[in-house]
This record gives sequence, C-alpha cells and structure tokens, in this order.
Amino acid sequence: MERIITYHIGARADGMRIEQYLRRLGYSHQNLTQLKKMSESILINGVWSYMRTQLSGGDTLTVHIRETDSSPNIPPVDLPISIIYEDEDIIVVNKSAGMPVHPSLNNYRNSLANALMYYYAQKDQPFIFRCTNRLDRDTSGLTIIAKHMVSSSILSTMTARHEIRREYLAVVRGHVTPASGTIDAPIGRTGSSLIERKIDFDQGERAVTHYRVVEEKNGHSLVSLVLETGRTHQIRVHMKYLGFPLVGDYLYNPDMQYIRRQALHSHSLSFRHPITGKDMRFTTELPKDMLKIFQKNS
Repeated sequence: MERIITYHIGARADGMRIEQYLRRLGYSHQNLTQLKKMSESILINGVWSYMRTQLSGGDTLTVHIRETDSSPNIPPVDLPISIIYEDEDIIVVNKSAGMPVHPSLNNYRNSLANALMYYYAQKDQPFIFRCTNRLDRDTSGLTIIAKHMVSSSILSTMTARHEIRREYLAVVRGHVTPASGTIDAPIGRTGSSLIERKIDFDQGERAVTHYRVVEEKNGHSLVSLVLETGRTHQIRVHMKYLGFPLVGDYLYNPDMQYIRRQALHSHSLSFRHPITGKDMRFTTELPKDMLKIFQKNS
C-alpha cells in the first residue's frame, strides 16, 4: 500500500521539528521509526529531510508511506463484502452477521480479514488488515479498517479517547422501562470463562452505555445504544442487567424464537477523518433478520 500525504505548514508550526509536527498530528513513535526506514519518506519542498529538520511557515511537507508486505497467515478468500466507503486511508464496511472480523482456529477462511485480503489481492496491492472497531461475529453493521500504518495509529488514539461515536440498534423482548437512560455498571469476567462477562462491582472495569427506545411493536422494543466505553459484550451484558436482554443471544439470553443470533447491529459511525480532518458519518439500515422480528406476531 502506498500513500503520499501533503501538509502545508502554517505560521504556528514555524520552527517546529518535523517529528514534533507529525506527533501532534497523531503519528505514533512507531510510525516515525518506520518512516525513517523508508527511502525518501520525508520531503520538505521536494527535498529529502531528516525528522529533526525544522519547519518554516509556507513549507510543503510530504510524507511518503510505502508498505510492501501483506498480513501473514491470512489467506485471501473470495467472500461477499459490502464496502460503504473507501478512500486512500480508510475503508468502512457493513459487516454481515455470522462473519468474524479476524480469522481464528475454527474460522480460518471465513472472516472479514480474509475477504479484504482477497479484495486487495485482486487489485495486486499489498494489504495489512487493521480493524479499528471490532464487532462480535454475530453482530452486523459498520466497522472501520485502516489502510495504512498512520491512519491506523490515529484511529486507535481516537478510539482510546472515545472520539469515534458508535450507535447500535438492538432488539429486546417487552416494554423497556425507563424508555431512556444511562447504564453505569462495571463489567468483568464470569469465573474462569474466557468469553462470558458479567456485572462485577468489585473487580469489573467501568462501563457506560446510553440507551433510548426507538420503536415498540409486536411485543418487542428497538433500542438505540451509544457506548461511552468499549468493554467486551458491553451492550449484551448491560441490557441483561437492565432486565431486557437481547433476543437471540446464545450466551446471555438463548431466546431463539425469532432470530438465531444476538439482535445487535452497528447502525452508525461518526468520526473525524484521521488524515483530512473532515467530519465523517455513515449509517446503515436494520438488517432483514432483525426487521422480521417486528413483522411477526408476538
């Protein structure tokens, strides 16, 4: 993957070293180390320069990223994927339910990573899979993938600072009361389980979820959820704690009458573009298997 990024230096950056300027933009120490190893990766006004070189107002700083390797041990597989948006820095994908994000021992050739490795192999482009907001295998909806090391680093920092707003839609059985609110309850592991989580006020990590009921029909409620934190299974555990677990959730509420997976969808993403700084917002419709719940008789 190759990317050329151009910055026009203003008066505020006058006298600043290149490495300082790039760190303020969100480049990591590892990014700078990798760039130093790339031939002519840093140019001022078209002339190769050291990271310690001072900038002057009016300069044009060019960063030339070259990544020639692809993710090892992720075989490219021709799988259907829905790409909502793509530019030189990021991809936004509407992931289908049942597709893991990463390969694993039992899902070695059916993940989103496999599909994107194939997508770029067809373009004869090297690709390292870097997913920013991971979704559970059976959660559908939007996720962001960085296309190079710098966008990945900046998006990771934005995630840690809670600068990526994620809204989910979930289906639960019954009339949710209260109809909106905030769940502030810490989450920890359940015993020795590597997967299951529970509310744990003694040893759990703080977890905050904001929710509101969007619609009620056929004995079910469609709930909008916005995460303030990003704990494993946060929505699933918090809604169970509230008394309204997600339908179809084999782990926390095996109510499979209407759907065979947890009724959870990553509906919208809002964030600042990691390179251009432009405000980005993406939304997707509720998938058919969740819509059907409201079309059936309760």
